[in-house]
Amino acid sequence: MRKYFILLGMILLFFNFVGAQELTGDQIIEKVNEIMNQKTVHATMKMTIVTTSGKERTFEYESWSKDSGEKNLVRYMKPSRIKGQAILMLNNADDIWSFFPRTKRVRKLATHAKKQKMQGSDFTYEDMGSGDTFINNFTAKRSDEKKFEDKDCFVLELTKKKEADSHYSRLIMYVLKENFIPIVVDYFHEDDPTRNTKRLVQSDIREIDGVPTGMRMVMTNKEDNTQTKMEILKCEYNVPLDDNMFTERELKK
Repeated sequence: MRKYFILLGMILLFFNFVGAQELTGDQIIEKVNEIMNQKTVHATMKMTIVTTSGKERTFEYESWSKDSGEKNLVRYMKPSRIKGQAILMLNNADDIWSFFPRTKRVRKLATHAKKQKMQGSDFTYEDMGSGDTFINNFTAKRSDEKKFEDKDCFVLELTKKKEADSHYSRLIMYVLKENFIPIVVDYFHEDDPTRNTKRLVQSDIREIDGVPTGMRMVMTNKEDNTQTKMEILKCEYNVPLDDNMFTERELKK
């Protein structure tokens, strides 16, 4: 009987291996998208920006996301000088509004703002609020498998579609084979697909509400010699969120 279970286990491992080998680039990126874009997300985040001089600026904010990343709301809690400041991103960051508590005013940002840095960090609005961008804006091609820090990864090359509005011409992505989390993403300049401008590394992968989650993200800007660290302090998935939260009116509250 023991030999039977050992044999059965070996057979299952074999078929899992074969199945993984047969996955196409499109199938892998769809699985990545499913993991990264849950229906709703509520999180508390800590962002640390390291400037070219080595100085650090730290922010804490609460965020809400709905409709698999199509709607995003960010409200800053720390430091005190920006407490209450909020950012609303709709339509995968094509529409962006900012609220400033001191003036009680909401400002609609220009269309090209999605390519700008968010709060001076190395993450753009596009990075933070683009939802299905990996599928909508890029064509995925599978490359040779590689290891990253002794972890087995699929390697994908994502090339921007002609009609897409993205800040990047292509991406190289290392995807963990065990759970389809992208642990490395290399970003290439919009006008030069050979120019690697940024690298994102995700680590400390934990399962939250059944969803594998990178608790720590580090974006390194290779051209500006800066770095932004993101840490998840609290996170919950698929919680009820009212559509009214994601409106200009509610942004002022």
